[in-house]
Amino acid sequence: MTIANGATCGPRPAIFLDKDGTLIDDVPYNVDPARVRLTRGAREGATALQAAGYALVVVTNQSGVARGLFGNEALLIVRARIEALLGRRLDGFYWCPHYPAGVVREYALVCGCRKPQPGLLTRAAGELGLDLARSWMVGDILSDVEAGCRAGCRTALLGQPPDPLSLAPQHMPTLVAGDLAEVARRILGATGKSGERSALDDPRPAPRA
Repeated sequence: MTIANGATCGPRPAIFLDKDGTLIDDVPYNVDPARVRLTRGAREGATALQAAGYALVVVTNQSGVARGLFGNEALLIVRARIEALLGRRLDGFYWCPHYPAGVVREYALVCGCRKPQPGLLTRAAGELGLDLARSWMVGDILSDVEAGCRAGCRTALLGQPPDPLSLAPQHMPTLVAGDLAEVARRILGATGKSGERSALDDPRPAPRA
């Protein structure tokens, strides 16, 4: 499922944002706008990244749809609440409603859009005119990192640095940060406002699974 603001002229870099635990506090299956709260640093980071020319695109697994806990329309209300809290429009808001063991038959299936699959990112790139190689996937769990790697993006993991010896290549983030504000500072310090790479940036290409 997707709600987008329309494609831009020419490929632009994007910041793909996981929703729960990255952009807003992780409250399982929450679609009550009154309980939606931004995570620490989310507003500051989102403001800086969008001002620098990055598209802000939410990509989120929402198995609650397949589980029958809420409908797709509830996520439109959540999007509006997030935008109100950020004080800015998101460039896109994409979600996967599928879950193989779900009770809603239409969505009880194996798909290519449930992270760690890259389908949400590649669909957004096609619809919004995004340059995946200059984009970042930001999330708080390793399936977010894997989705970004599979799509050809660089990746940022929020939280404590994982043990690199225990990670598969597709789970190795480009950077680890405490919150989205730190992610923004580090990305913009390395790439400049247009998202172009510089000598400060990680010279290794984003891995593909």
